[in-house]
Amino acid sequence: MRRLIAALSLLLIGAAPPQKLTPSPDAKLRSLAAQVSTAELRRTLETLVGFGTRHTLSSQTDPKRGIGAAQNWTESEFRRYSAACDKCLEIRRISDTFTGERIPKPTKVTDVFAIQRGTERPRDVVIITAHIDTRVTDPLNSTADAPGANDDGSGVAAIMEAARILSKQKFPGTIVYAPLPGEEQGLYGAKVLAAYAKAQGWNVIADINNDMIGNVCGSDGMCDSTHMRIFSEGPRWQGHEALATPQRAFGGENDSPSRNLSRFFAGLATRMKLGLEVRQMWRNDRFGRGGDHTEFLNAGFPAVRFIEAVENYDRQHQDLRTENGKKFGDTIEGISFPYLTRTTKLNVAALAAIASAPPPPEPKVWGAVMTDTTIIWPRSSGASSYVIRWRRPDANQWQQERRYPEQLRADTPDSIVLKGVRIDDWVFGVSAVSKDGFESPVASAVPGGAFKPYVAPPVQPPAGH
Repeated sequence: MRRLIAALSLLLIGAAPPQKLTPSPDAKLRSLAAQVSTAELRRTLETLVGFGTRHTLSSQTDPKRGIGAAQNWTESEFRRYSAACDKCLEIRRISDTFTGERIPKPTKVTDVFAIQRGTERPRDVVIITAHIDTRVTDPLNSTADAPGANDDGSGVAAIMEAARILSKQKFPGTIVYAPLPGEEQGLYGAKVLAAYAKAQGWNVIADINNDMIGNVCGSDGMCDSTHMRIFSEGPRWQGHEALATPQRAFGGENDSPSRNLSRFFAGLATRMKLGLEVRQMWRNDRFGRGGDHTEFLNAGFPAVRFIEAVENYDRQHQDLRTENGKKFGDTIEGISFPYLTRTTKLNVAALAAIASAPPPPEPKVWGAVMTDTTIIWPRSSGASSYVIRWRRPDANQWQQERRYPEQLRADTPDSIVLKGVRIDDWVFGVSAVSKDGFESPVASAVPGGAFKPYVAPPVQPPAGH
């Protein structure tokens, strides 16, 4: 017995200490999403509504009322968050002057936003946007009370809460938090920021535009508190004329970067188990309508619109009034804070996921008149492995996948041959995976499938004789 005890003692003394388990990527994202505070969302919305109106043509100098006061407050909040993270946020003000159908005289439109620089790939950027401006029935009425609780105080509240939470963390990629003005007058704030992103040379992986994410029930009594819609364009708009011929030959009608972002966020919502599923809406926006994400698409950047499942048209763009006992106007009483909390959690997880993953690859594919398909792509910065995916052309979601964990080569592009997989019968894509397991959205191997702005290949001169 003594020998047995001694042997056990030696084993215990020499045993290696238990290794600390690293949380999975999804566990990290759930932990961040869990920090979303309903009380903070309510505080932000009450403050925004308290400015009376945030119309783009309202006062830019009044300290208490109008667009200027609201933007000064968001800047002060960004500075407060930055002070708590050792000045991790860079606060920017950029402006341009516009006139248009809804801006009858030249007006300066100023974006106030915060940049959280990535630690490894600061030029790889994910942007969260919403519009801070509001309006009533007459789009030129800049003096009437326009509380804009849901349209789009709800989206701004999600931005501010995401900045509060995520600024405490460090990410390989950059996050930009941007509550934009000018949306109701013609997407002007988005024009300013998209131009700035282009001038800065940012590699924008995604613009996540939140426009009305706090309402549950429509004016007809239809309610849905368990879904969010994501609108995404099909064939990319930027470069569409040059892309028309190659897409007709090689496909790509349902595989723009924005469409793959939609797939990515839908899968993320399911995995996060937030009580919120995504309805993927295969169009750029609602019927005949638009939002700030469109200006990022025009600049060639992938972008999608997050929006509630059911809109209430009695609250959108309405003068505050009561008719026959029915209330009109976008007041805070129309907000479902449990729903807004869930939609904000999805935003927090989405931003962290994109900022943690490598940028999507730029795959190309060939295999015409062959029984095998070859996929090739340049190495994606920060990638330690890849996932190759394919699906039938009539399928919405990716159906097959193959991990590609082989050691990456430094001097040649990565590639794989799918034996017995005929190129005519499938659509192919590739995602990049970081060393700690964060996976990028899939980039489809089709004309216009790369996440960077489309650049038409140079025209080859005719061969000499």
